[in-house]
Amino acid sequence: MLLGYNTNGLQNHRLGDALHLLADSGYRAVALTPDVGHLDPFTCSAREIDEVAALLDRLGLTPVIETGARFLLDSRHKHEPTLMTRDPQGRARRVAFLQRVAEIGAVLGARVVSFFSGIDRAPGADSGAVLRSGIEVACAAIRGAGLEPALEPEPGMAVATTADYLGLCTALGGSAPAITLDIGHLYANREGEPAQLVPSVAMQLRQVHLEDMRVGVHEHLLPGEGDVDFAAVFGALRAAGYRGPVCFELSRSSHCAPEALAVCARVFHAAGGADQ
Repeated sequence: MLLGYNTNGLQNHRLGDALHLLADSGYRAVALTPDVGHLDPFTCSAREIDEVAALLDRLGLTPVIETGARFLLDSRHKHEPTLMTRDPQGRARRVAFLQRVAEIGAVLGARVVSFFSGIDRAPGADSGAVLRSGIEVACAAIRGAGLEPALEPEPGMAVATTADYLGLCTALGGSAPAITLDIGHLYANREGEPAQLVPSVAMQLRQVHLEDMRVGVHEHLLPGEGDVDFAAVFGALRAAGYRGPVCFELSRSSHCAPEALAVCARVFHAAGGADQ
């Protein structure tokens, strides 16, 4: 497995400085969240993208694209609009954003775009159709740029659990996305132990996010502050044959990023995340 980190936990660092910090700290992958301070997809130039691509290559960092920027599309409403937004223009903005970051990812050398469904703010008889349509269109946009879509179940969203994801896959068949599995979300949703859940999505698993989390509480914590059994997590991932990036996601820890990087790297190696 590749030790990685999400740039949403490095918001107080310039992107170049953040990437150097990751490489110097022994990281081999980066989940890059295009945002207002890091490769803003609406303002960054082709030259900037090329420069980041060259830096990633020089530092030996494998990139994946993460799309959880909070206020990039709407300065007043977190994560909105989404694939569950009923307004066609809002949904189109989300899809255009996903296509744009996939195009950026292709230049950077990424293979995967991680995305979410969004909260269903108008539950009704049309909810299932809206979800299926939104996911299909998003997947087509990402695949059109040459990358693989990986849906991340998020607590409180239309696709919140691994069971929701698997049900969606059944409904979509061959057009279904792969999965980005956030281990902490398994704890927040009280889904059960990773050793029992990882095998159910092993074939579709393309990206892993990790942090500590308390059972029943969706709060991304530094390792050691929650209930996650990291040794069991890495054992389950290894048994499932996963060898890709495992990116710690600590979006509320930018103020202590160097210390957080050191803690996460220490836990990764001590708990058996590194290739043996």
